[in-house]
Amino acid sequence: MIERPRLGTLLRAGALVAALALVPMAAQADDPAAHPAADPKVVLELFTSQGCSSCPSADALLGELSDTRDDVVALSFHVDYWDYIGWEDPFASAETTARQRAYAKSLGIAYVYTPQLVVDGAHHVVGSRRDDVRNAIAASKTVKARRVPVTLATTASGGIAIEIGADDSYYGSARIMLVAIDRAHTTPVDAGENRGRTLTNYNVVREFQSIGRWTGGATSLELGPESTKGLGDGCAVLVQQGWEGHGRILGADLLWLDGV
Repeated sequence: MIERPRLGTLLRAGALVAALALVPMAAQADDPAAHPAADPKVVLELFTSQGCSSCPSADALLGELSDTRDDVVALSFHVDYWDYIGWEDPFASAETTARQRAYAKSLGIAYVYTPQLVVDGAHHVVGSRRDDVRNAIAASKTVKARRVPVTLATTASGGIAIEIGADDSYYGSARIMLVAIDRAHTTPVDAGENRGRTLTNYNVVREFQSIGRWTGGATSLELGPESTKGLGDGCAVLVQQGWEGHGRILGADLLWLDGV
């Protein structure tokens, strides 16, 4: 397993702002190779842990959905509250656990659990229940909710262009979230509930942070070419309601950078 530079490390070093070169774009990025924009994508956030015996089947389903459907943005968030039983998930973080707890509050549930799949920031199901997951995706695609198109593209200089559409009827503010992702990691587990198993996790979130706000107008941002060094195999951008960025997701896109 290869460790990659992490966005948080760059931020603490004071280099992230320069590396991202995140500025409003006066015009289109120079010759962007467009990542195809399709119908609005459904965002799947799987809260999982390598220490949880119920999670591997959900991890496998998330990977399958990511591979077979272009209408979803599938993300695997690893929580740290299973670490106490003897296996420290190498991809878990307190920030991920805090995101799941914030969802519990916004969704009106009194607890967190794994494997929990949060769909478009608005609903949740058990992430290993195939029929429930597919039904939740279908329901989210048909619900009458505000949607905004989001498109990611690589630029001729090796950076990333972010285009977010306009909605003149929108009043408020939504966070623009940048999520760094690795395609897959395979890990031999030596302790905890999955002791003796070799687990594969897909679309593993390594870092996530707010990089701006969307207030209803067409928005163009550019990440400089140096930023891709800290983004793992790819990145997603979510436009998400709520001051803390834990409300309904209005739009999203994912761009792989590893050439696979």
